[in-house]
Amino acid sequence: MPTSPAPRVLVTAAFDQRIAEDLAAEFDLTVVPPSGTGRRLADAGLDDELAAADAVVCELDVLDEPSLALAGNLGLAVSCRAAPVNVDLDACSRRGIPVATTPGRNADVTADLTFSLLLSALRNTSRAEAWLRTGAWTSDDVFEPYRAFRGLSLRGRTLGILGGGAVGRRVLARARAFGMRVLVYDPYLPADTFGDDAAIVPLDELLAGSDVVTVHVPLMESTIGLLGAEQLATMPRGAYLVNAGRAAVVEEQPLIDALRSGHLAGAGLDVYWAEPLPADHPLLSLPNVTLTPHIGGASDDVIVEHSRLAADALRAWRDGAPIPSVANAAALPARG
Repeated sequence: MPTSPAPRVLVTAAFDQRIAEDLAAEFDLTVVPPSGTGRRLADAGLDDELAAADAVVCELDVLDEPSLALAGNLGLAVSCRAAPVNVDLDACSRRGIPVATTPGRNADVTADLTFSLLLSALRNTSRAEAWLRTGAWTSDDVFEPYRAFRGLSLRGRTLGILGGGAVGRRVLARARAFGMRVLVYDPYLPADTFGDDAAIVPLDELLAGSDVVTVHVPLMESTIGLLGAEQLATMPRGAYLVNAGRAAVVEEQPLIDALRSGHLAGAGLDVYWAEPLPADHPLLSLPNVTLTPHIGGASDDVIVEHSRLAADALRAWRDGAPIPSVANAAALPARG
């Protein structure tokens, strides 16, 4: 814990102004405009601020070995991410610096986008809007869109959710509100986790029994390529896939093949194997795919939530209380 009465905190993440004002009454707070570029903090022209900082709060900026070398007083790092991919955890651990994270910061907005993609895929809303904007709707056939964009209702259909974590649980709640039956694949959860709201089932059973499958498992060695050609073939002909989670969970070419052949009726995607999506990518030519440019967490509400969680971590660290969501528990004994 810090020894000074007002610990010095450097914030380079996008941060909620009201929460920053509250923190400024308790900490010696320096907030700099976020770069949005994923720069190294060592290259940010903040040498004096880093040297003075007792704690750093960052989101896209990289806190690596050279950056830590400039921050000799650092006692806490907060990564405004669910996984602190912008922080060198090993280097922080060697220095006894705990790294707090902000899990679930974008869970609600990602669940919202998931359902936006799901509805667009099943009701053809993106295709219908694009068609309408071309001026194609004419009095020669006023009922053409009724035939061309006829879609499916959600009520009574089965949604298969891969991953019963923060986002998956919120998608489950939305699906139940739409009157859907829900299956969940999550090998880490007890069978009765969701009671009557959803059944936890093996992956093959979920794929074979779902009208729509949505991806919310974390990216790890066991989930990379979790859905390949064999798994996609297990899904019923005419099913849909939605992925606003991690692209690498689904093998790219088998997905494209299933969409081209019509085995999958459609898909809604917010994440891709290469980003930005290349202009000549085959997905862009498939009419049965709704695409958004990785905007699952693009919401001011996410900034408010990660600011709140960062503030909680700062106060716990200052008060010598357990710090929520520390990614490198090995650093805690070094702090006594």
